[in-house]
Amino acid sequence: MSRLNGWLAGVRILDLSRYRPGPFAALLLADMGAEVLKIEGLEGDDMQHLGPRDAAGEPIFYAALNAGKKIRRMDLKNAAVRTEFLRLTESADVLLETFRPGVMARLGVGYETVSKANPRLVYCALSGYGANGPLARAAGHDANYLALTGILFRNGRGTGAYFDPPVADDAGALFAVIAILGALRERDRTGRGCEIDIGLADAVWPLQSFQVADYGERGYSPGPEETYLNDGAAWYRAYRTRDGHLVALGAAGGPFWKRFCEAAGRPEWISREADPLPQRALIAELDGFFAGLDRDQCVARFEPADCCFTPVLTLAEAIQSGQCQARRLVRRAPAGALQTLFPAWVDGEPPATRPAPRSTQDGFED
Repeated sequence: MSRLNGWLAGVRILDLSRYRPGPFAALLLADMGAEVLKIEGLEGDDMQHLGPRDAAGEPIFYAALNAGKKIRRMDLKNAAVRTEFLRLTESADVLLETFRPGVMARLGVGYETVSKANPRLVYCALSGYGANGPLARAAGHDANYLALTGILFRNGRGTGAYFDPPVADDAGALFAVIAILGALRERDRTGRGCEIDIGLADAVWPLQSFQVADYGERGYSPGPEETYLNDGAAWYRAYRTRDGHLVALGAAGGPFWKRFCEAAGRPEWISREADPLPQRALIAELDGFFAGLDRDQCVARFEPADCCFTPVLTLAEAIQSGQCQARRLVRRAPAGALQTLFPAWVDGEPPATRPAPRSTQDGFED
């Protein structure tokens, strides 16, 4: 077991979250050694009904998000059960929930109540739009958060396609983990917990720091194909090869575009790096160029040039690649599940695989 898997040893987390963002955040905390007790309603987490099933009929997505956790079902509408839950909060370090704002308070276990029971508790609410504002109690999913923050407009191009994996969901989970770790660090100094309010729609704003800064200076909001990240630059996009595969060129900045042009035998392209966006004429020339080569020919020609060129791999190809195998961050657990592990090596060791989730009627370990 890597040292990574013991960093948060002794930290106890009550995970009342559902679907993806909250359980993903709690999973990462569990990867660092925290003890996670996932509290579900009597019907369980709705994620159990989404996605494919394994050979035994069990939900694959649910198991992936909750590996290493203990699962307990509790009816918080029941006064006696609610009293028992409040006792659990007294020995917890973190409470993570993903209900709409106000739900926990209506159940009688909101921040004001649990913080009185345990002033050291770090309470993290991860909701769609945060606790205030006109959309605070509105329903939403990842597509809605991206649509309302300018991202889908730049990236959708009218195709109807959304992102896979979900950008706002996962950004929200990561910011929740960062905030929780920071709050625990402060609690070590002050002895007091705090209430953290994170909206999934808010979590994508820091990811747009370039675009927002540009808008702030120029008052201009670029449309699809008007930035190099969105198919506007010939030197930063994917191309289709003669045998039907895609290859990715990411020759942004430095010497990479020059190296690519030289390896392509097209030195006249070098000076066109600064053509105004969208570089449709240059893109058309590169489209024609790559259409004349097979993927293997492209790899043989451009990978040695060190020009930020890669083939576009399927998931199966990516998992089987030498790089993925060497990093050992996608591995099978002893029980057989293929897992994506915390992406960090510590002291030369990758993280350990996770045990399967297990049901319990108990609380935290003594």
